[in-house]
Amino acid sequence: MKKSFFVALFVALSASSFAGRVDTVLVHSRAMGKDIKAVVITPTPSRKMRDARYPVVYLLHGASANCKYYLEKVKPTLPEIADRLGFIFVTPDALNSWYLDSPVRKNYKYETFVSSELVNYIDSAYNTIPEKKGRAITGLSMGGHGALYLAFRHKDIYGACGSMSGGVDIRPFPRNWELPYDLGEYAAHKKDWDAHTVVNQIGRIEDGDLAIAIDCGEGDFFLEVNKSLHERLLGRKIGHDFTTRPGGHDPAYWKNSLDYQLLFFKKYFERSGIK
Repeated sequence: MKKSFFVALFVALSASSFAGRVDTVLVHSRAMGKDIKAVVITPTPSRKMRDARYPVVYLLHGASANCKYYLEKVKPTLPEIADRLGFIFVTPDALNSWYLDSPVRKNYKYETFVSSELVNYIDSAYNTIPEKKGRAITGLSMGGHGALYLAFRHKDIYGACGSMSGGVDIRPFPRNWELPYDLGEYAAHKKDWDAHTVVNQIGRIEDGDLAIAIDCGEGDFFLEVNKSLHERLLGRKIGHDFTTRPGGHDPAYWKNSLDYQLLFFKKYFERSGIK
């Protein structure tokens, strides 16, 4: 009995040593006056590296999803990936905010929350590399819009960014995904729509400011706006990776896409001197 117990204990400890820790935390937003839930996945430190610091990849969910979407629907192996790559993953709840500071819903300040309040909390609570070179941000669908929107507007905070099937120009979709609640009806608030779409943030960056990776499925309804963003970046001679591959707007595509995004970020961190 004792031998069986110790064997079982050894197996359990061995298995747990190869998967990162998953925390669900509440982060207070002063800008919105409420607590916001986030999932944080951290690598398991080795005995010799208890004080090791890790780069952070912020993962932004899509419309009608939440902070658990990546773990439950896209990549349940994120804890193992965190251990293997030495990344911290952070996914915040964001409702259908499009990661904007909404000019209409005054209690929707998700640009401020993600790029200021959340980043500051993560850097204070976890062993991060608290510099631009140690942060990347990506997302899927609405989160793809959010990741590029935030990175282009906060290039001092993020060093790399990505988008998977991102709604990178929201203007062709004026009645979808609660966008009128965030920005007002398109016809009457065109200036706000123009000011809050990714493609109109390109003027804020120059070549080399960010490592950028964009991909979209060939069967995705966001394909054309992604191609347009690609052409605009080329027109401004801003280096970026742009990929289309077979697939639609669904978790099957994102499971594959996320692998490529994480490889892109791994190479970026290595170029930045982070091993």
